Amino acid sequence: MSDTNYQAQPPLEFIPPNFHPGVLKIAHLLLPHWMRWQTTISSIEAENIQILANSYQQFQDGKIRFMLAFRHPQIQDPQCLLYLLSQLLPKAAGQKDIILQNPLHAHFIYDRGIPLWAGNYVGWLFSRLGGTPIQRGKADWTGLRSARELFVNGKFPISAAPEGATNGLSEIISPLEPGIAQLSFWCAEDLQKANRNEQVFILPVGIKYGYVDEPWENIAKLLTELELISGLNSENTGTTFAELYPRLLTLAEHLLSVMEKFYSRFYHQTLPDEKIVKGEITDRNEALAYRLQAVMNAALFISEQYFDLPSRGNWNDRCRKVEQAAWNYIYREDFKDIKSLSPIEKSLGDRIAEEAFSRMWHTRLVESFVAVSGMYIREKPTAERFAETTLLLWDMLRKIQGGNPFKRPNLGKQKVKITIGDPISVSDRYGDYKSSRVAARQAVSELTNDLQTALEKLI
Repeated sequence: MSDTNYQAQPPLEFIPPNFHPGVLKIAHLLLPHWMRWQTTISSIEAENIQILANSYQQFQDGKIRFMLAFRHPQIQDPQCLLYLLSQLLPKAAGQKDIILQNPLHAHFIYDRGIPLWAGNYVGWLFSRLGGTPIQRGKADWTGLRSARELFVNGKFPISAAPEGATNGLSEIISPLEPGIAQLSFWCAEDLQKANRNEQVFILPVGIKYGYVDEPWENIAKLLTELELISGLNSENTGTTFAELYPRLLTLAEHLLSVMEKFYSRFYHQTLPDEKIVKGEITDRNEALAYRLQAVMNAALFISEQYFDLPSRGNWNDRCRKVEQAAWNYIYREDFKDIKSLSPIEKSLGDRIAEEAFSRMWHTRLVESFVAVSGMYIREKPTAERFAETTLLLWDMLRKIQGGNPFKRPNLGKQKVKITIGDPISVSDRYGDYKSSRVAARQAVSELTNDLQTALEKLI
């Protein structure tokens, strides 16, 4: 992330969507080459793509509005969806004699924070591709109005990740945020007010990554690298699961011990917990899961304490609130006219921004492990699960060292499977939603839960 984030700045500006067909055409042309050069993905296939083709046909015929609600395990997911729409969908539609108008695309909702770490050009690009930003940790009414407008009147369907952020795991879904369900009901409401007859649907989209060849040797090399960074020296040089798994557990236990000492000594947190000290939990995996939850809670608590935030909600909710509080300290409303500030006011603002950025660092560590259960590998000992968990540990060490966590090691060529689920009708639920405020909250909750179940079935 740029060093400018250590300085107090004017508030973040909204980046309005400004779709440009020429930019999309260039993106379609460059995408296959970009994926070949910049990612480890060697192939992408889609299942149930006819459902998607039929949905686009009905959308273009003015019969429906729909949202693509996609799983978000990795940062390459949006590119995979762009490949789906630009490469796989036209071919599949042609094979089924389904006539679709080009370009095949989707508006999308993205986190306003992405251009902060990826570069301002990303905001420009996302805008020209029809994306609209949202600040996740607060009621961003400008962002919500823009997304609502695109859902109802956009040239294309709209897409969003209901998990809100990546979790690094293809086979575990984080708790969904209710915003997708709420936007969908707003779309149905706006259509009814405009006397329009389109039906509203959510289309679940599963994304799963796998390796073309099981990368056990590369996993072993990465594990050795992580051990050396962590101060461990393993004499085991094997490359089988049976040989690597004990090493991974030992590394995880060691790193937890390091972090427990760190937060106990410098942030005065009580770690480890009494259940661990007294030996009440003896299973290594269960103990790891328990200790990890305690460290994550301590890391978030010291950030929440600094920003005067309550420690309520799931991990994602708490992370988003800390992130937004930090943005509020860095991108300040009272710094709109930054040139009018005295040097001392600007310097004090920079001090606060630097400390806010530092406190947010703890949240970044927690984000790497929000979906880690401790049982992920043991329940299904595959190379994919082992690799995903090892890479999460790499993320953690990279963040501690101050390196770029987005340039991950290449463990081997990957294949991606995108699965289209059955459409979920929002219009059929709208009658219950509009009956009362209590019913509306219940309808949003039920739709969110049903979407979670639908996405889990696509794993």
